[in-house]
Amino acid sequence: MTRKHSKMVLFALAMASAQPAGAQNTNDETDVMAAADARRSIPMAIGRTTGPIILDGIIDEAAWANAEPLPVAMHEPVFLGPITERTDIRIVYDDEYLYAAGRLYDSDPSGIRTNTFYRDSSSGDDLFALVIDSYNDYETAVWFVTNPAGARNDRTVSSDAVFSGSGMPMNTDWNAHWDVVTSQDEAGWYAEMRIPFSSLGFQVVNDEVVMGVIAYRLISRKNERHTFPPIDPKWGGLAFAKPSQAQRIVLRGVRQATPVYVTPYALGGFQRVPALDEPAAGPAAWRTASDASREAGLDLRYSPVSNLSLDLTVNTDFAQVEADDQQINLTRFPLFFPEKRQFFQERSSTFQFSTGGFSDRLFHSRRIGLDGGEIVRIWGGGRAVGQIGGLDFGFLNMQTAEHAGRPAENMGVLRVRQQVLNPYSSVGAMLTTRLGSNGEDNLAWGLDTRLRPVGDEYITVKWAHTFDEAVDEASALEAALLQARWERVREQGISYWGEFRRVGADYLPRLGFQSRHDYRYWGGSLQYIRFNAVESPLRTTGIEISSNSYIRAADSEADSRSIESRLRLDMKSGTEFWITGRATYESVLDPFTIAGAHVLAGDYWFYGAEARLQLDRNNPFRGNLNVTAGSFYDGTRIGAELTPTWNLSRHFELSGGYEINRLRFDDRDEAATAHLARLKVRVALDTRLSFDTFAQYSNVADLGTFNARFRYNFREGTDLWIVWNEGVNTERDIAGQPRLPASAGRSLMVKYTHTFAW
Repeated sequence: MTRKHSKMVLFALAMASAQPAGAQNTNDETDVMAAADARRSIPMAIGRTTGPIILDGIIDEAAWANAEPLPVAMHEPVFLGPITERTDIRIVYDDEYLYAAGRLYDSDPSGIRTNTFYRDSSSGDDLFALVIDSYNDYETAVWFVTNPAGARNDRTVSSDAVFSGSGMPMNTDWNAHWDVVTSQDEAGWYAEMRIPFSSLGFQVVNDEVVMGVIAYRLISRKNERHTFPPIDPKWGGLAFAKPSQAQRIVLRGVRQATPVYVTPYALGGFQRVPALDEPAAGPAAWRTASDASREAGLDLRYSPVSNLSLDLTVNTDFAQVEADDQQINLTRFPLFFPEKRQFFQERSSTFQFSTGGFSDRLFHSRRIGLDGGEIVRIWGGGRAVGQIGGLDFGFLNMQTAEHAGRPAENMGVLRVRQQVLNPYSSVGAMLTTRLGSNGEDNLAWGLDTRLRPVGDEYITVKWAHTFDEAVDEASALEAALLQARWERVREQGISYWGEFRRVGADYLPRLGFQSRHDYRYWGGSLQYIRFNAVESPLRTTGIEISSNSYIRAADSEADSRSIESRLRLDMKSGTEFWITGRATYESVLDPFTIAGAHVLAGDYWFYGAEARLQLDRNNPFRGNLNVTAGSFYDGTRIGAELTPTWNLSRHFELSGGYEINRLRFDDRDEAATAHLARLKVRVALDTRLSFDTFAQYSNVADLGTFNARFRYNFREGTDLWIVWNEGVNTERDIAGQPRLPASAGRSLMVKYTHTFAW
């Protein structure tokens, strides 16, 4: 595309985005989006810098003056509505970096919200962001965000930003090397981003790189978002970061940088844990076992070519990772905890192979280096991720030490996925191995395909099979999983999904997560969402009905069933309100306990309702309130959960949560109350120095925990961490055991990492 052609495209976009807004779904809107859809797939040339850019948050270089401003359109609260504040966004590049500048004017600069200095925190700030589909695969992207204080927030997008059966499409734990500087005056605020091409995987064809780009600005107090290009909100809550809707851009003569990042660490500290002495003569008693730690290790990242990233790690340690959120389990199935460790984040979507809902999957990286919540030493390992043509590939291999009677293990994963037919369809395969030094081996493999035959319709089919040395598999079918799903992916008008799964009794992916076995599943949902008129305070109104049925394969009897209906109201202010009615059936073969209360074997139908209020997430004070009431097995349940967050200033954030569930079984004269409380305090002097504490208490576990982390970020990749962990036993007298000590464990760790790059 010539520069003249680029200017014509930009002019056309500007005219389209300037259309007056009427009610949603007008002919004008349809025409604008038809034109935008036709243009977004035509690569638009981005200009090279015409001189140096000094990253100081002051956009006064000649390179910016010579760049064309990108025309923006309102995304929300009213799609294609009149923009209330001027937004000027420009993008340029040189051999090594992609630059983005935002002149974010505001007629009321006192209303600009700057709520946090804390990295990776979404705190109701005004925002400037760039979403880059660097591999041009219409499915994945990297996402760079800043606020007026210059606090960085980086994340990745997968599954084309669709919340569906594949799980969470956004990973907020990913971090990359990039820079941003901001400034502010009486006219508004300004941001300059510099993103190294070495932080963007991409492919060069005939000296050209094609990427997808979305740029946006959020005016927090108005819940007003401007995007380039215009993106229809019908795609759902993350529509403004949807890779397939990005504007394609072309870059020429980009140098394939091949930096090497070497990050050694040194760690020292101590740990004290209670240990039970059981002498041959005399009573058992608790004592304190102390252990001093002195560790060193190394991480290395290298990209020999622009579409391949290699990571190596030696004596890996994750002492600085924040503690997991405790959960109250009201079911008879295991809880799922997400991955937070940084080593496993780079293009983690490549390793996705979901097998049902948001938790079940063929590979779950938390199986490596963690065992029942306890840390297992990782001697080292490596991973490679990248893309060749339309082929995504990922390889991971890690070696762990012996732990608590479990042998040393080698764990490996291989994942490939090839784009077929169109940018929205693929076929793939995965292989996982878990090999123990004593011969306890587990192998799992799977095949999957996701096809978009027409419109917004998607078909997903998956097959997975496992082999385990400790299991005598009855048949290939009993050691396998089959999943088939048809869905319409959109959040305007009618959408739906239907799914079938069969999981065998001997299906055992020991490097994955599987909540239940030996069942057949049928489920589906029908949803209708309407975008309301401009004058309405409601942005959308939605209704949904869904049903799920789990049938035991052993006796063909129902194990679990549910029917659910939901009314959803989303306000233009950003506040959301949902009310849900639910009928549930459970067939309990084996009794179990919830918070100390017993659920007896039997068949149960029970009914309940839930109301959810989510305050505007763009406010300094925000949060959710959930209230649940109804019957529960052969009793009743009343529950409430409150999760407020309050930014008192850009230096201080206070958040917490309190969940209570009151269970009563009057016919058996039994009752239980489960409490879970959390309190998190974040303090940041600036974008480099921060301190946070996280305290939790659960009366179900009879445990209080405290995690405190101090961080000083000298520069990207070089950090000093001081981490304190404390556990407190809140119920010390247990029948048949010596009295527990007050401390359930204590540790103090000091960790320093320093990244060398060349």
